[in-house]
Amino acid sequence: KKSTGELEEKKVWSESNAEISVFEVNIRFVGGLLSAYYLSGEEIFRKKAVELGEKLLPAFNTPTGIPWALLNIKSGIGRNWPWASGGSSILAEFGTLHLEFIHLSHLSGNPVFAEKVMNIRKVLNRLDKPEGLYPNYLNPSSGQWGQHHVSIGGLGDSFYEYLLKAWLMSGKTDEEGRKMYYDAVQAIETHLIRKSSGGLTYIAEWKGGLLEHKMGHLTCFAGGMFALGADGAPNDKTGHHIELGAEIARTCHESYDRTSMKLGPEAFRFDGGVEAIATRQNEKYYILRPEVIETYMYMWRLTHDPKYRQWGWEAVEALEKYCRVDGGYSGIRDVYNNRQSHDDVQQSFFLSETLKYLYLLFSEDDLLPFEHWVFNTEAHPLPILDKEDGNKEETQK
Repeated sequence: KKSTGELEEKKVWSESNAEISVFEVNIRFVGGLLSAYYLSGEEIFRKKAVELGEKLLPAFNTPTGIPWALLNIKSGIGRNWPWASGGSSILAEFGTLHLEFIHLSHLSGNPVFAEKVMNIRKVLNRLDKPEGLYPNYLNPSSGQWGQHHVSIGGLGDSFYEYLLKAWLMSGKTDEEGRKMYYDAVQAIETHLIRKSSGGLTYIAEWKGGLLEHKMGHLTCFAGGMFALGADGAPNDKTGHHIELGAEIARTCHESYDRTSMKLGPEAFRFDGGVEAIATRQNEKYYILRPEVIETYMYMWRLTHDPKYRQWGWEAVEALEKYCRVDGGYSGIRDVYNNRQSHDDVQQSFFLSETLKYLYLLFSEDDLLPFEHWVFNTEAHPLPILDKEDGNKEETQK
């Protein structure tokens, strides 16, 4: 801060040739700046959020308007991850821009941001969905799906979250978002959600019609999502969606409880007599991820069942016991091995999500209440737009 109390403006964006991830910059930096503005009222944050949003616009210069994953901010040249199915863009990346871009139009008076993300929906709605499911890969040049892989975990996850939250953030006026969300949940229930012989409900991965009975830690966010969307569910399905959320929360708690450190693995399986346990060495790590705690927080707020605070406290004790190090908190290489081996990394989402969701789990409901705020996928709070605001974002300066 300057001595005047004004926040000092410095040149923030480097003009180096570095490539950035459009998705990561959006959820962490644009989302963070938007939240900082809405929470503080400091104009500099609004200005920088819009400036950064403008820097991301060249990513949308593709034949379909589906953005590239990677962008050289200096040259404006975009490309996709070389490993992604035949040059495809990734569902969870281009599908997780919506909330922030709607707010950028709202705060700048420039409709271009909202137009970019509404066009993504248009492309998706034109396409045939295999069994009503959204594959993780979409080619931005041809506008056709890549491999028919479907996941509610990595590569898919936050696309579904943002359909629901777009509707909630619009003051429940975004009818298209609402329909897309509940239709997707219906297809997920039919084709991906299964119950193990031991009675644990889990969400499998779909590969061209074949199920892989594996659930990633990232997928555990879906418990909270189902609960958050329960109130608006069609055909008296509110109770069913809450129950679905509770079942996913229980399964994810089991994945924590069945380790020696009481912290969950990166992925766990339901096959070969194994339930909610990681069977591969490269899936046994815990990198301070928030999704399970996120689901506990939503379940607590929406049901007030005390077990969710109990489960959250188990995670707090495990984090303190096994992850706390001199310089902060570290991820763990193997949650099944009591001889702890730290990865020596404190991910930024540990601060923005894991600790924030824990704090909210043990706070009163009127701290960032759901009727006024939605969280972006990095847990940055964004205000719900008044019904009028949602419709007049183009004219608002």
